[in-house]
Amino acid sequence: MATSKKRRGIGSYVASGDYSDYWSTAISKAERGNILVRGYPIEEIIEHLSFVEMTHLVIRGELPSETDARVLEAALKSAADQQLINSAACAARYTASASPETVIPALASGILASGTVTGSPQQCAEMLTAAFEYGCAAPAVAKRWLKSPGYIPGLGHPIHTDVEPRAAALRALVEAAGAWGPACELLDELRAFMERERDRKLPVNLAGMIACVMTDRGWHPLEVGGLGVLSYGPALVAHAVEEIQSGVPLRIIPEELGARYTGPAPRNLPSRFQRQR
Repeated sequence: MATSKKRRGIGSYVASGDYSDYWSTAISKAERGNILVRGYPIEEIIEHLSFVEMTHLVIRGELPSETDARVLEAALKSAADQQLINSAACAARYTASASPETVIPALASGILASGTVTGSPQQCAEMLTAAFEYGCAAPAVAKRWLKSPGYIPGLGHPIHTDVEPRAAALRALVEAAGAWGPACELLDELRAFMERERDRKLPVNLAGMIACVMTDRGWHPLEVGGLGVLSYGPALVAHAVEEIQSGVPLRIIPEELGARYTGPAPRNLPSRFQRQR
């Protein structure tokens, strides 16, 4: 990722009165009848680049190598869908059931439900990046992350307890492309270390695999986190459309599906609150 400029606070603009660079972008330039994206004419991008190549250019600022494109394409395909084992899909469908006029609110809900425990690879990428910055080996990395937040991001899955099939497929392609690098090795070492410590299988999950392979390709953790949303985007569209077309309007959680009240037994307000209206 291109180095970012030093950020200025709003106070410095107010003090100087100079707002000449208040809104600026290095991503694209648009004038009457002319659009440049990272310096390239949009017409050339539309005619010659694949979607993956365009995505790499827009996010990273430069055209990808063949290996970059191959790894990115695999990462984007790997999160196609996994039934309803993802709170992002459930959030999207809930919103679609209440707002069936368009899929856009549902997509927003699904994106907002993509966090550290629902498939985002950003936290794992941050862990790997920090480990390399400070020269930490697997045991030291594990110790730090087990202290806070209390787990190793990128490991384990509630359903795929032996092998995460998507992560395994992505790993095989990355290895075949000769792109298995030090971040991937470190996460694999963390997996082996934690399996010995916990005496059980802890496979690398898809978020972890995307994090390590894209970290090795030079992606910043913020970019990696965004990639996680992009990879699941088609599934969110599909779930939202399916919910609108054939789902249940205004979904609820009835008692038969697990809703339980755990509050106090029925009671009346104390007499001092029994006011006449």
